[in-house]
Amino acid sequence: MSRYRILLATVSAVLLAAVAGCSSGGDGSGEGPGARTGSRAEAAPAPASGSPFWVDPESDAARQVKLWQGQGRTADAAALRRIADRPVATWPSGNDPRARIRKAVAGAAEEHRTALFVAYDIPHRDCGKYSAGGAEGGDGYRAWTRMFAEAIGDAPAVIVLEPDAIAHMVDGCTTPDHHAERYQLLAEAIETFKTLPRTKVYLDAGNPSWIPDPGSLVEPLKRAGIDKADGFALNVSNFQTNGAVRAYGVKVSQGLGGKHFVMDTSRNGEGPLLDGRDQAWCNPPGRSLGTPPSVSTGDPLVDAFLWIKRPGDSDGPCRGGPSAGTWWPEYALGLAKRARY
Repeated sequence: MSRYRILLATVSAVLLAAVAGCSSGGDGSGEGPGARTGSRAEAAPAPASGSPFWVDPESDAARQVKLWQGQGRTADAAALRRIADRPVATWPSGNDPRARIRKAVAGAAEEHRTALFVAYDIPHRDCGKYSAGGAEGGDGYRAWTRMFAEAIGDAPAVIVLEPDAIAHMVDGCTTPDHHAERYQLLAEAIETFKTLPRTKVYLDAGNPSWIPDPGSLVEPLKRAGIDKADGFALNVSNFQTNGAVRAYGVKVSQGLGGKHFVMDTSRNGEGPLLDGRDQAWCNPPGRSLGTPPSVSTGDPLVDAFLWIKRPGDSDGPCRGGPSAGTWWPEYALGLAKRARY
């Protein structure tokens, strides 16, 4: 991975000041050719200790640690702290997301940290697959994003906007009759969130295995209002290596006039599953936690390594997993035990 030390100091300082001072896997596709372009040795070096992001002391992982400690599973509890003690994104759900957002914002404020959120409620979400749902119609989504923004207010926050929404239009899963509305809703959501004084917004752009041609994302991202966002997000809920994601992101960025991006490194420590099965993205065995969250990325285009997918949350009812988004402690433990950091 490239290192531009002088630019790194500047970029990291700017982002840190902004945040501290203040299929996805679910595409149903297999791993494409060249999905894994790097090996374990390619992973980014461990970042400097600490990050500007808030750690939820009441997360599923934190509660699991306490439960296992009480049951005498001390070694497992210690391993799971690799998740519980690190910041992961909050995914507010329901028709009114404000209570959960306010709780996260208040917790972050107490520690002078930045809250990390995923806005995931677009109508016709996930093409009716494992994560189906979302707002009922455009007006419902507009109301939802306004409530989301209201709950953040002037607190420092980072929002990853609508995993899968762009890529599902590019791959044809979201039917054309929904495209115009979706582009408009995404652009309006970006405008709504960017009225907040200390909120950064990154529009999701899939991963290099899902949409092999990065150029095919450029116009859709532009139509969705990427010019008003802070950048785009890659590898959300997926397992592509840092090297592969970074190289892909550079190509997308070039088509967008140098837009920055963030990378989901929550579960990519081993890279993607390579056995060619159709659901390599869904609860694949043998995976591990990736680079811990940090704004010290070693790359001027990469604003942050983030844990956007919550490690230990199921991808869906495959390989014995519970429903999508449900905490799965034994899978989380496997991720943690195989982690290098």
